[in-house]
Amino acid sequence: MTEPRGALLVGSVNYDDAETTMRTAAQLMGPLLKRIPDGEPGRRFHWIMFQPDVLGQAVGIERVGEHPVPLRMLDARPLRVADGVDPASIEFPPLGYAAAAVESYEIFRRLRDEGHIRPGTRFQVSLPTPLAVVGAFFPPEQRAAIEPVYRRAMYRELDAILDAIPHDDLAIQWDNAVEFGIIEDIAHRGGHGAESWWGDDVWAGLTQRSADQASRVPEDVEVGFHLCYGDVAEKHFIEPADAGNLVRFANMVTDAATRPITWIHLPVPIERDDDAYFAPLDGLRLHEDTELYLGLVHREDGPDGARRRIATALRHAPAFGVATECGIGRAPEGTTDGILRTHAEVAAAW
Repeated sequence: MTEPRGALLVGSVNYDDAETTMRTAAQLMGPLLKRIPDGEPGRRFHWIMFQPDVLGQAVGIERVGEHPVPLRMLDARPLRVADGVDPASIEFPPLGYAAAAVESYEIFRRLRDEGHIRPGTRFQVSLPTPLAVVGAFFPPEQRAAIEPVYRRAMYRELDAILDAIPHDDLAIQWDNAVEFGIIEDIAHRGGHGAESWWGDDVWAGLTQRSADQASRVPEDVEVGFHLCYGDVAEKHFIEPADAGNLVRFANMVTDAATRPITWIHLPVPIERDDDAYFAPLDGLRLHEDTELYLGLVHREDGPDGARRRIATALRHAPAFGVATECGIGRAPEGTTDGILRTHAEVAAAW
């Protein structure tokens, strides 16, 4: 292969509504896409930041701080289990992911019936890993106890999505970002990560969780992973030295999952078009049918920058598609069409 094949939209897209996202993506990228997300509009615009408002409604959960921390229409204050409350007794309300998926799927199906979305394209639903929400919003000393409670709530969301959407129309993506914050925190602190990690072996603990999440998805539904180093103000929380930790994580999840993984996405920082970054891809061990997407499309340098990174990546991963390094829901207004067009300029259709 001399050029990438296909493209992946990671999740969030900077349009105001699901119909605009799906219609525009199908128009500008249609032959490149096997799956189309709804762009995570509304309160999902900033990934998991709407979850404190949802979880804070549960009896036994308190918000930390006396005053709201505004983030557009959200209150971003963290959470804690109230004193004297057994975390196992807490019942979280519906998290909002299933309701959004069901609503957006009806739009997806209508657009496909009208001929705007190509037949065979799947509807992509992106979900955060339970660890991400627990690790981001609960204090370290409470995470081990509250994680299984939130995990059950997320699996109820997944089950509701699986019940409502035909399996041959559906693709589930698990978003892994907080996991890499934990990995890098422990690595940079000489193996001490008590503030960020509440388990035993960090690699086994994190990758087994992700493998379990993949295995919860029936085999007639596609499942993929977006591995991420964060996207606050279009910046990673730390720049990876190379793709080594991403490759190690992908290999371990692949080995541990009880079902095939349909795709894995790995980010590529904008300044990295060197062999050193991509060299760990030589050791990537995906199943034969697993699609690899590299997040090497960046709005700042467009097709030319993407092609520089592609040229280097091809020396280490001869078969892959293209993507951005994270969702583009927080990209500057007016730049989204250009980002989608860049995908189309640098990749061949499926």
